[in-house]
Amino acid sequence: MNAQMSPARKDELRRMDLEHHLPAQSDYRLQQQLGGSRIIVRAQGCTIVDADGNELLDGMAGLWCVNAGYGRSELAQVAHDQMLQLPFYNTFFKTATEPAIRLAAEVSARLGHDLSHVFFNSSGSESNDTAFRLARHYWALRGEPKRQIFISRWNAYHGSTVAGVSLGGMKAMHAQGNLPIPGVVHVMQPYPFGEGFGEDPQRFAERAAAAIEAKILEVGPENVAAFIGEPVQGAGGVIIPPPGYWKRVEAICRKYGILLIADEVICGFGRLGRWFGFQHFGIKPDIVSMAKGLSSGYLPISATAVAAPIVELLKEKGGEFIHGYTYSGHPTAAAVALRNLEIIARERLVERVAEDTGPYLARALARLDGNPLVGEARSLGLIGAVEIVSRKGSNSRFGGKEGNAGPVVRDACIRNGIMVRGIRDTIVMCPPLIITHAEIDRLVDTIDRSLRESEPQLRGLEAAA
Repeated sequence: MNAQMSPARKDELRRMDLEHHLPAQSDYRLQQQLGGSRIIVRAQGCTIVDADGNELLDGMAGLWCVNAGYGRSELAQVAHDQMLQLPFYNTFFKTATEPAIRLAAEVSARLGHDLSHVFFNSSGSESNDTAFRLARHYWALRGEPKRQIFISRWNAYHGSTVAGVSLGGMKAMHAQGNLPIPGVVHVMQPYPFGEGFGEDPQRFAERAAAAIEAKILEVGPENVAAFIGEPVQGAGGVIIPPPGYWKRVEAICRKYGILLIADEVICGFGRLGRWFGFQHFGIKPDIVSMAKGLSSGYLPISATAVAAPIVELLKEKGGEFIHGYTYSGHPTAAAVALRNLEIIARERLVERVAEDTGPYLARALARLDGNPLVGEARSLGLIGAVEIVSRKGSNSRFGGKEGNAGPVVRDACIRNGIMVRGIRDTIVMCPPLIITHAEIDRLVDTIDRSLRESEPQLRGLEAAA
């Protein structure tokens, strides 16, 4: 597992990385200063290995996606067999393939209620683009073309395409490219630690949901197409909404007759201890976007599920939905995704998260209460976060602003052998669903150690401010 790459080969790859490769969401000047990217060469189970032979416990499941873990030869064999039979065909021109058809049926069965149909894409961003275009098309067919506005939340993440960034609420992303596009508005996020600190959870849930209703009334209900939200905001810092929030949001959407879109790109396929996050919160969305865990990241594939009433209108009115991608329903990706869902069901990974590893992670994180830098440690299923604060019992940040502590502690965690993510001043984790108790202990204990090692540097930031 930990055999090192030869120095000559590493040097060649790092040179080529700097000269030709633009990694995603990178500071390219910093990449140059660091001498190139960390090169990941192999992985097994919950462990990744870099070119220097360093083994890291992958606390992020790749990028929130490797739900079934690394090294599944069964998935490689399925891809091999499908490529020999039919590596690719499109779903344009009134065609389809068996893997795509069977996967659509399987996903629909896991979704439940009336989410009867599935449109395939290649990424979560494309899945949300599809939801965006489909919702507007639906209202046009309904004879209400003025319904163009989408309501989302600040700090939400819905992808990196123009529509995805616009639907998302990341202000730094909006600043690049003069976004959001017209027709997308944002409201407060249900972030108790950051925006409702010390507030009664029920009152905060009411206030956060009321912000959506206020925005609907501000722009005019007759102009609103949909509300979109992640059951738990992942890239925003693992924002777990307070009890009752999502039921209130659903009731508001029904009150004003707007569509409810659940972005399940991160929460879907077992992350919260149910097949989908909306099932945990007991709501029934009209459209569901999904990706990542659909294939456990083994091949790029995403899907947009659509409720029966929307599909019935599409069929009744007729005419083309002029939308699609070359790789929509890619047969090899669909075959791998179908087997991936079979593995998750066969190994009862969803139930394991709900009954075993999710509660174990929560108990392990509770041990961090004694760390002087931890303001809150929270989790739901196998997704969690640790808030870094300068003063215990508060939500104050080092240097008086967000973003100083997260990168420092994240880098310490990586040096100490775990891959986690620092989002502002929050360390977030989202491990493979196959993670063991021992690995959870290692993950949490390493975060604790890294926080303590980082404290002198962070106190220095505080003094300098």
